[in-house]
Amino acid sequence: MFPVSDVIPSRTVPVVTVGLIVVNVLVFLYEMALPDVRLEQFVGTFAVVPAWFWWPSIVTSQFLHGGWMHILWNMIYLWIFGDNVEDRLGHARFLVFYLGAGAAAAMLQILFNPFSAVPMLGASGAIAAVMGAYFVLYPQSRVLTAIFLVVFFDLVEIPALFFLGLWFLLQLVNGIGSLGVAGAGGGTAFWAHIGGFVVGVGVGAVLRSRDRRWQI
Repeated sequence: MFPVSDVIPSRTVPVVTVGLIVVNVLVFLYEMALPDVRLEQFVGTFAVVPAWFWWPSIVTSQFLHGGWMHILWNMIYLWIFGDNVEDRLGHARFLVFYLGAGAAAAMLQILFNPFSAVPMLGASGAIAAVMGAYFVLYPQSRVLTAIFLVVFFDLVEIPALFFLGLWFLLQLVNGIGSLGVAGAGGGTAFWAHIGGFVVGVGVGAVLRSRDRRWQI
């Protein structure tokens, strides 16, 4: 399944979402222009390395990516779900939420792999938080999704609750499956995804609860 868009238009221009995408892409292009030795040094400095933890890296790591597919998927998900959450939170609060949730997601991954020397990088934790907030704030939404089955192709609208719920379930299953596995410190940071999504759900729940109080 390949998500294309959601069905809820944003009421405001998502300047922060667009800005985050632009910064991520520019940093990635800079990474690609570096020779291998300098790229290794750059990633080692600004990515999260649990075994040699450096506090600013929980923010700087959110703007690094490990390959074209890594950044492509992340930016697609940010574009689809970020504009509506930014619309609901407001521009400044959305930026604080995004960076703060991404930092919290990184800390959870560190908790499960505290001695890993493998650099952890990417916007996935922060974007997972955006998806978690969307899950709570827009339960009635649907996600326009491209379905590929060998030679068959179609665009279908999938309920956002199902799409995002299935995504989270897959992260949870993989995260639990990685526990106690040798070398689990590398690869996909499933616990960062899980932590980010949970933070997003929590923020979304607070916003919905506050909205209901105002309506009474």
